[in-house]
Amino acid sequence: MAKTLLDIEEELLDEARRLAKVRTKREAVEVALREFVRRRRADNLAQAAGKSTIRWTPADIRGMREGR
Repeated sequence: MAKTLLDIEEELLDEARRLAKVRTKREAVEVALREFVRRRRADNLAQAAGKSTIRWTPADIRGMREGR
């Protein structure tokens, strides 16, 4: 795990903690990053729909859902 120093608006971080129902700032940032990545992957998938032949297995789809 990498250590990173971030300047984040305190009110925004507090609201993220409250909405994510987590206790620590680290947990709030991780939840936010995971959600961001999940949404971007879904957006990319939606944009790719119909543009090419995609050959995904059920295991591939599960992996995408689980963030692998």
